[in-house]
Amino acid sequence: MSAFKTLDDLPDVNGKVALVRVDLNLPMQDGAVTDDTRIRAAAPTVLELAGKGAKVLLLAHFGRPKGERSSTQSLSMVVGAVEQVFGKEVMFVPEIAGPVVAQSVGILRPGDIAILENTRFWKGEEKNDPELAQAIAANADFYVNDAFSAAHRAHATTEGLAKVLPAYAGRSMEAELKALDKALGKPVKPVAAVVGGAKVSSKLDVLTHLVTQVDHLIIGGGMANTFLAAKGVDVGKSLCEHDLADTANQILEAAEKAGCTVHLPYEVVVSKEFAANPPSLRTCNVHEVAADEMILDAGPSATEALGDVLKTCRTLIWNGPLGAFEMAPFDAATVALAKTAAALTREGSLTSVAGGGDTVAALNHAGVAQDFSYISTAGGAFLEWMEGKELPGVAALEA
Repeated sequence: MSAFKTLDDLPDVNGKVALVRVDLNLPMQDGAVTDDTRIRAAAPTVLELAGKGAKVLLLAHFGRPKGERSSTQSLSMVVGAVEQVFGKEVMFVPEIAGPVVAQSVGILRPGDIAILENTRFWKGEEKNDPELAQAIAANADFYVNDAFSAAHRAHATTEGLAKVLPAYAGRSMEAELKALDKALGKPVKPVAAVVGGAKVSSKLDVLTHLVTQVDHLIIGGGMANTFLAAKGVDVGKSLCEHDLADTANQILEAAEKAGCTVHLPYEVVVSKEFAANPPSLRTCNVHEVAADEMILDAGPSATEALGDVLKTCRTLIWNGPLGAFEMAPFDAATVALAKTAAALTREGSLTSVAGGGDTVAALNHAGVAQDFSYISTAGGAFLEWMEGKELPGVAALEA
């Protein structure tokens, strides 16, 4: 990972105007924010800048308005929730550039905060229009990107601004980049990756890249069924992409060449129906799945063996559950392995980095999220990082 400037590299910011790209794409219900996680993630950077006397202008997108103004997708709706988390008044500005923003900057005092309107109301945002970036930059002295979750997009406010203003990584972005560098950039070996989820097709690039980067690849969820089927195992009625058998075998061959050990469940939990604690529930060897049964989780012995693998490793990357964790008892393998990883992290023998929506939900469900070294709430950006792709919003910050 190349060097990037952080808030520690900033000169005196008292009275200066900061444009800070944050993630305020928040879940809403009946006009109210239902989860303030992303606001809390932005708070350290915003409050640090405000505390040093900067006038802070927040930039964010909200939904997919496709270049058109929409009252239901205005960032004015989140101002109250932001004020509650930040503990101070926040001004709303219905523009992102031009005289209205200039006037607002004139009204703001050092240490004040304002939220500018949804950046995606302007077509130039997603087109990364340099003229829009210049217009936004005209009202500020420097730019801070604290939205890793949007860093895989080359947009005017995620990449364009870094080309026209002095650019810095915010505290959340800094923590994310350092954690990811520890996991795949310069990890302590051996490295294990847990990749789960329903479909191989959604994570082909992730798997293809990881087999060249890690020592152990643990595959779970419906994805594991596709690999098992490719190896000639009859998976019954299980969720399985039979048309990807050749692709699965190519990934297994690439892993063998790279010296990466791929772990698939040899013992599974099956049922004839997908329901909580069904009467047909049983645990069996993977070669004993009946034609009318579905594989819905890894079995306890297989999960314990995976825990033993983690005990030999120093670094772990986790994306996706091992089974249909939303419904008991098919959450057992995910919970058990997560608890093992958490215990090893607490002991100091494992650096554990996890990311992706389902993963965060699964680790919270297991009650161990706070024990992992780092959990990324970014979805697409985290996956693209796992695929080994350059993220435009990160590359633009590199010194």
